[in-house]
Amino acid sequence: MLRGLILTGKPGVGKTTVIIEVVKLLRSWNVSVGGFISKEVRDKGVRIGFEVIDLISGRKGWLARADVIGDKPRVGKYSVCLDEFEEVGVSALYDALNRRGVEFVVVDEVGPMEMYSERFRSLVETLFRGVKPYAVTLHRSLVGRSLPGNAKLIEITFENRNYIADEIAEIAYAFSREPS
Repeated sequence: MLRGLILTGKPGVGKTTVIIEVVKLLRSWNVSVGGFISKEVRDKGVRIGFEVIDLISGRKGWLARADVIGDKPRVGKYSVCLDEFEEVGVSALYDALNRRGVEFVVVDEVGPMEMYSERFRSLVETLFRGVKPYAVTLHRSLVGRSLPGNAKLIEITFENRNYIADEIAEIAYAFSREPS
């Protein structure tokens, strides 16, 4: 039985924008959503990093920053802020999986930066094996790996990004209403 949606697409195509719209629609239909989203942070028009936002509490923390010096893991020009990511993003995922009232789980995204966290990898495996319905944005570099059999893969493109959130939200809503 399908329980999940995996959204992928080229960088900059709008995966996060689509998932934010899906969350808004689900909430407007009284679906309790947990997990986290990632947003780029810009200063004077220049991307300086990425933050994660807990969908339940609204807490924010850095996922990665361009201006960090030290021996943190790096992806391109960004240093991964593992402690903050685990404190906010990983905790948000844990809460979404374990809170009774959460009906739908969102993870934005599963990508190279996030994969530095062992706790995150373990919780994503738990999500994929579990009973709660979910939507995950997946970095293109990870698409070739084995995907859970209970998920539908959806590619976000420049052509479909302006209307696909409604379709995804309708599928997500149906998943959230199926008995677990």
